Amino acid sequence: AGYDTIPSLYTLLDSANMDSAGILRTFDQPQLGYKGSGTLIGIVDTGIDYQNPVFKNMDGSTRIVGIWDQTIEGQGIETGDIVQDIRYGTSYTEEQINEALNSVEPLSIVPSVDTIGHGTFMAMVAAGNEVPASNFTGAAPESKLAVVKLKPAKKYLRDFYMVSEDAHAYQENDIMLGIRYLRNLAKRYRMPLVICLAVGTSFGGHNGNNSLDFMLQIYANSSNQIIVSGTGNEANQRHHYQGKIEALTERREIELQVGTGVEAFSMELWTELPNLIAVSVISPSGEVLPRISVRQSGMFSFRFLFEQTTVQVYNQILSKFNSAQLIFMRFLAPVPGIWRIVAEPVRLADGIFHLWLPMKEFLTGNVIFLESDPDTTLTGPGTTRSVITAAYYNGDENSIDINSGRGYTRLNNVKPDFAVPGVNVTGALPGGRFAERSGSSIGTAIAAGASALLLEWLLEQEKRSAGYDTMQLKGLFILGARKRADIEYP
Repeated sequence: AGYDTIPSLYTLLDSANMDSAGILRTFDQPQLGYKGSGTLIGIVDTGIDYQNPVFKNMDGSTRIVGIWDQTIEGQGIETGDIVQDIRYGTSYTEEQINEALNSVEPLSIVPSVDTIGHGTFMAMVAAGNEVPASNFTGAAPESKLAVVKLKPAKKYLRDFYMVSEDAHAYQENDIMLGIRYLRNLAKRYRMPLVICLAVGTSFGGHNGNNSLDFMLQIYANSSNQIIVSGTGNEANQRHHYQGKIEALTERREIELQVGTGVEAFSMELWTELPNLIAVSVISPSGEVLPRISVRQSGMFSFRFLFEQTTVQVYNQILSKFNSAQLIFMRFLAPVPGIWRIVAEPVRLADGIFHLWLPMKEFLTGNVIFLESDPDTTLTGPGTTRSVITAAYYNGDENSIDINSGRGYTRLNNVKPDFAVPGVNVTGALPGGRFAERSGSSIGTAIAAGASALLLEWLLEQEKRSAGYDTMQLKGLFILGARKRADIEYP
C-alpha cells in the first residue's frame, strides 16, 4: 500500500473580539440585525456540551438539530437520507436531545459528552447565545447547530505517522464522513450550511490536494454550503524548510535539531515534477545513510549503529491529486543532536523543494529546522482553493499573531484569504464555565459565525433560489476587509 492509501491525521488547531470583527455593529443596526436565523452551522470536532444553556432556545429546547458521536458504539447513523451504510458511532436527533433535556438524567438518553471541551468552545464562539451577564455573544447566536464528535485515530495510523497515544489525532476519512453527515442533515432541514473545520494537518502536499481537500472543493462550489477553515499555529514553530537547488552538481544540507525526549517523528519532502531529488541522512556522530535512489520502491530502512536510531525512507512519484515527488521519512528513537538531510538533484526544473515536520501537537519533544521558513506554514484543509481560509490577528493590537499559519500554498496559490480576531476570545467550557483562549480555532469559529450572518443577509436581500457558494462569500469578505497601509497584499 502506498502513501495515498493511508488517511492523513488531523489535530485540533489549538486548545471584545466580536467587536473587532465588526459583528456587534451588525447586531446593533436596525436595518441589519442579522444573527444567523435560518442558517445551520456544522461543527466537526470533539463534541458538544448539549446541556449548556448557551445552546438552548428561550423555551429551554435545543438549538442542536443533530449529533453524530463516532465514539459511542451503537447502530451507526439512523436510517433514511442522512448517511447510508455507516455502522459505527451513534447519531441523535433533535427530538432525542429535547427528550434528554426534559429528563432528570439526560445522559441516559443522549450520552454524548465533550470531555476535551474544544468542540463546545468552537460551537459557542460561532453560535452561542448572548449572555449579557458575562459580556458574551456568539457570532451567530440564532443559528441552528449540527455536531460531529470525532473518534480518536486508530493505532496503526498513529504508528505510521509516529504520533503518540496522548495526542489528539483524528482520521481524514472520519472527518470526511462527518462532513457528509452535516451536508445531508442540512438537506433534510432545507437549511443553508456553514461547516466550521477547526482541525488541521501538516501532512500532505500543502496545495489543497489531500483527499479531504478534494471533497471540500466539490462541496464549497455547491450552493449554500460554506466551508470555513483556519491556518493553524505553525508559523513560529520552525517546522518548515524551503530550499532551491540551481545546478545538478549542487547538494543542499538541511540541519535538523532534535531535542531530548523525542520518541519518534516523521517528516515529508515535496517537490514538483519534473524536479527529482534523492536524499541521504547524516547522524550527529557523522554516520551516513547512503543516498537512496529515487527508483527504489517500498520503505527503505537503515540502522545507525552508533546512535541506535532507525531511519526509514519512502519515495513516491505522482502522488494522488499531485504531480509531485514525495519523500516520506520516519525517525525511530532519534538521539538528540544535529541531524543533516542531504538533498541532491536527479532531474532539475525550478529546483524548489519543501520539508515539513508534523504539527507541534504530534511531536513528543522539540524538533526544529535550524534554517526554518515561516512562510507556507498554513495547515490543511486551509490550503484548499475554494474554502474560506482565515488567519487570525490580535484585535487589541490590530496585528497578525506571530503563530498564525502563513501562505502561500506550495504552488503559490494565494492563501489565507483574510484575518479574523483570534486572541483572548471568551467562550464556554463543559460544565457552564467561561474561559479565554487564543489561536487558529478561535478565528475559524468567528469566521464561520460571520459566514452565517452574511449568508442570512444575502438570501434575504436577493431572494435567489440558486443560493451562494463559498467563493462568492469569500469574495465579499475580502472586499469588506480592512487593509493596513504597512502590509503588502496579498
